[in-house]
Amino acid sequence: MAFKKYLVIVPGIILAFILYSLSQGFNNIIGIELLGYSKSPISTAMIAILLGIFFGNFFKIRESFQKGLNFTKDYMLKFGIICLGIQLKPFEFLDFGKIAIPLILICIISVLVVIKLLIKKLKIPTRMAYLISIGSTVCGTTAIMATAPVIKANKSEVSYAIANITLFGILSMFLYPYFANFYFEGNTLFAGLFLGTAIHETSQVAAAGLIYDQQFDSPETLNIATVTKLIRNTSLIIMIPLFALLYNRGKKNQKNYSILNIFPYFVLGFIGMIILRNIGDHFFSMDINNNWNEVVNFIKDSSKILLTMAMAAIGLSTNLKDIRNMGHRPFIVGFVSMSTVGFVSILTIEIYLKLFT
Repeated sequence: MAFKKYLVIVPGIILAFILYSLSQGFNNIIGIELLGYSKSPISTAMIAILLGIFFGNFFKIRESFQKGLNFTKDYMLKFGIICLGIQLKPFEFLDFGKIAIPLILICIISVLVVIKLLIKKLKIPTRMAYLISIGSTVCGTTAIMATAPVIKANKSEVSYAIANITLFGILSMFLYPYFANFYFEGNTLFAGLFLGTAIHETSQVAAAGLIYDQQFDSPETLNIATVTKLIRNTSLIIMIPLFALLYNRGKKNQKNYSILNIFPYFVLGFIGMIILRNIGDHFFSMDINNNWNEVVNFIKDSSKILLTMAMAAIGLSTNLKDIRNMGHRPFIVGFVSMSTVGFVSILTIEIYLKLFT
């Protein structure tokens, strides 16, 4: 029985892997065979997402694939992010972590203030505005789903908020890697901080980091963007109780919310992988056979495969009809949220540059 239970996820995982393989094949054909580069300048992750969106919206995906696709975009994504930790050293984590934390706090506060003002101007339901704001500032769909029961949001409000975050997350995921490279003139630290603070979903940040890495040969930017986003994710344990307090002020029957239920545990796995890398480097640095380096490279390559498979699964699950039916007012809130967090991120980085460099 247990075996059959897990067997149902296999078709969806295989479908995601097929799309990963197709995207890698298209990448090699276009970048190497047609354009003549030794290494394709086109991002495999970007192709995987676009293929997923195409097949997911122009063909009906069978129900038998859904559980595996959900598993891929949830658990394999998180495992891929955990594996990214093998590329980092603890002191690197601390170096840009101390810059990322104040940057994240400023972005969160700015978006909350702006959306609070928009609620009155556009007459958008308070619950929907709360969902869009926490999705924009913390961790996208995960934050929306965790906040919805706290503020008693209905299904349509949750669907609109998720469609909103999906639309603007995809736009920023495709545009921001190129903008960041241009604006910050190839500075890996500031590009990574910008991607990690200005894009909504963990998966979208991972995709943008992968696109940047593959387009501009900068794994450091992928690392910094990932760490910055993981720090943002941990703010969920503060933001949800805060939203509960703000929304339920003066109301009876307020709930108590367990931090253990909303803490993103894969952050601990990511940190554990950083520690593993450094222990391995210390004990196996003199290994003349370079076995440890092979292990590290295998985990690095695996992380990118897992993340690209997750991107394909997310593309397959992106319903363009939901986005089209969203309406213009939530669209405006989502656009303002995306613009605000991007602008504040750039402004804060510029201030940091002037004060500390």
